[in-house]
Amino acid sequence: MEAKAYLRYVRISPRKIQIVCDLIRGKDAQTAMAILMQTPKAASEPLMKLLKSACANAENNFSMDPEKLVVTQVFATPGPILKRMMPRARGRAYRINKRTSHVTLAVAERD
Repeated sequence: MEAKAYLRYVRISPRKIQIVCDLIRGKDAQTAMAILMQTPKAASEPLMKLLKSACANAENNFSMDPEKLVVTQVFATPGPILKRMMPRARGRAYRINKRTSHVTLAVAERD
């Protein structure tokens, strides 16, 4: 059985979040939390909160032991893009894409 948690519309691009996701995939929950605390990336703070939420879901909804939890699945997909304009020379405008992400994190009990 897996317990999942979702983080939607976070204002960081999926590429930047995926770097931090790769660090914690397959690790147990305590190790993943320690890695996130020591990682100097902007994505580590929202992922830490998401990991805590997934662990709480596992403990409260599925009666899993929090000591045996392992991060089985974590990935980021693109959300809607906020399109902004930047004025440029000679009356032109360049588009700036402010990307958002949806993150899914799943934990399960170790056998």
